[in-house]
Amino acid sequence: MKAKLLLLCALLFAATVALAQKAWTVAQVIDFVDSQIKLKGDDRATADYLKGVKLTQKLEPRDVENLQARGAGVRTLQALRKLSEDSASLAAAPPPPTPPPPKPPPSPAELTAVLAAMKDYALNYTKNLPNYVCVQITRRRIEPTQRGYVPQGDEVQELLSFVDGKESYKVEMVNGKSQPNLKHEQLGGVVTSGEFGKLMSDIFDPASGTEFHWDHWATLRGPLMYVFAYSVPKSNGYSMYHGESKREYTSAYKGLIYFDVQAKVISEIQMETVGIPADFPIHEVKIKLDYAPTKISGQEYVLPYRFELTSKEVSAETTNRADYRLYQKFGAEASITFGDIEPIPEDQLKEQPVTSPQKAPAAGQKK
Repeated sequence: MKAKLLLLCALLFAATVALAQKAWTVAQVIDFVDSQIKLKGDDRATADYLKGVKLTQKLEPRDVENLQARGAGVRTLQALRKLSEDSASLAAAPPPPTPPPPKPPPSPAELTAVLAAMKDYALNYTKNLPNYVCVQITRRRIEPTQRGYVPQGDEVQELLSFVDGKESYKVEMVNGKSQPNLKHEQLGGVVTSGEFGKLMSDIFDPASGTEFHWDHWATLRGPLMYVFAYSVPKSNGYSMYHGESKREYTSAYKGLIYFDVQAKVISEIQMETVGIPADFPIHEVKIKLDYAPTKISGQEYVLPYRFELTSKEVSAETTNRADYRLYQKFGAEASITFGDIEPIPEDQLKEQPVTSPQKAPAAGQKK
């Protein structure tokens, strides 16, 4: 067994050396070192690996300096400088490819049509939803900003019922333990409800005085999105109540709205408060609402997918992240099982830039 093990180690070492002796471009070296920095790889091992690399292009001293600024270790930098010296007589690496020109914004006529479609969708959103139940899994975290306090957090699973346009909550589990007698209002900390329909309708309510303007193109979970910026004045702003001080304040707010080009549905809303007085205990509130196509009894609806709220206060920063799973038609509660449910992957919640110069169809047109 020992002989076989030694032979295997020798073969692995030989394979590693053979790989390291491959000719590399400057871009490959930079990508390798960047990945080692990100992974916090061993400095000595990274340097030893680079010693076996043979460059096909000139490694400029400025490239080494840039890697140093990004966190390359001492031994890695020594190996990089040696590569730079040895490759000084080689041809310079070609410049990176020029990115495609940015996708032009929609025409004024298209923007007007899209805003009208968004308004109609938002003001009728809850009217077009079925009665349903689902599991809301909220992961809450409090990070103190003052000494003497320790971080706190919990995971709350609730049965969320949406019936005739109204929500109700039934706490089922906290930190994996059944809580049949605990009410939603008794959870403590930051507790919210109803944002998915209310925030959307408040933004588009004609009485709110909301201003809209074009912001950018993006993709979100695949589809192409119109992204509009908006701002709502204090007179119709976001109301906050601080329980400890028993103070209330209504803040102006702003944010972004993501509107699916093809499906003509709102896929995400971002909101942040603006201009809160310095003496108010709550300094900032940010909300991010994600919606996704979901089937209930064979029919597809656009329903809550992820909710995130961050609140900065005098002594702590609170984060609530809620995922929505296991949608069922109302009355089918018995089919929902509570237990371990993994959070939604972060890559499903981040927008991606539009890299192709494709032309979006005008509002009302099909692809």
